[in-house]
Amino acid sequence: MSATKVAISMDETLLQRLDRLVKTRSFRSRSQVVQEAVAEKISHMDKSALARECAKLDRKSEQAMADEGLATEISA
Repeated sequence: MSATKVAISMDETLLQRLDRLVKTRSFRSRSQVVQEAVAEKISHMDKSALARECAKLDRKSEQAMADEGLATEISA
């Protein structure tokens, strides 16, 4: 995977915590920590958005459509 360099600003205390993670060999580099944290945050946000959209669905209507689709497949 190719990577693009990005400059960020970070609170000194947070940077020290990040450096401790790297120093204790939990991660190879600052970049790895930041990449994994951002990926995890985006994944969490995607799942939350999906859950919100799913909550909008009408279960009875969705079940009726699924049953109708199954009945069509069975008869074919």
